[in-house]
Amino acid sequence: MKAKRPNWIPVVTGLIMKGDQVLVGLRPEGKNLAGQWEFPGGKIEANETPEGALQRELKEELGIEAEVGAIVFAGTHSYGETGILLLFYIVKYWKGEPKPFYHRELKWVHLKDLQDLDIPGANRKVLPHIVQLLP
Repeated sequence: MKAKRPNWIPVVTGLIMKGDQVLVGLRPEGKNLAGQWEFPGGKIEANETPEGALQRELKEELGIEAEVGAIVFAGTHSYGETGILLLFYIVKYWKGEPKPFYHRELKWVHLKDLQDLDIPGANRKVLPHIVQLLP
């Protein structure tokens, strides 16, 4: 019997930077991983580029028009039989003030303090690499 091909979901993540701080959002109640802090972003939809998907997600989640910068890191994580392919992009420039349209709360966190947050396993796994790569 042929082995089943894993189900991989491509996800884009915005590392929205203000000096040495990055923006994180608290996942809403009733959603998967509720109550954990995450970097804004989401799934890439059909016919979207990763950069276009991130621009759309940041508009929907935060109400900002973002200039998506360079991809800084890619990583993977598994939640059961589902694999997540994470693409992390730097966002240094945007129009508008980020508002919690999706998240329960938003906050700016110093890079050195990210490890102290309750964050999803997919982000925690790659956090040391991200912190090292950020300006």
